[in-house]
Amino acid sequence: MTKLDCTVTNCLHNADNCCCKQAIIVDGHSAHDCSETCCGSFDENKEGAFKNVFKTPESRLEIDCEAVNCIYNEGRHCQAEHINVSGDGASRSEHTQCATFKER
Repeated sequence: MTKLDCTVTNCLHNADNCCCKQAIIVDGHSAHDCSETCCGSFDENKEGAFKNVFKTPESRLEIDCEAVNCIYNEGRHCQAEHINVSGDGASRSEHTQCATFKER
């Protein structure tokens, strides 16, 4: 499993820069740069109204990846030891990105 640091603090699934989902998906099928990727699992936590009290933040999780041009993508799964998802202040998934993306 990949270690995930997520700085998208206004995401519904973010707690302590970790994700409360067991798996996420990184989109960006034709990406050639990290700015062309995004977290497809992003859900905006509008006005911070929701606090996740039911799930535990995960620092390591499965990452499905549609960014097939990334060197870490093997069979549409991320094989990087560690990734960073960024985009604090995002209101849509397109405002996030996999900052670890590296083109093949």
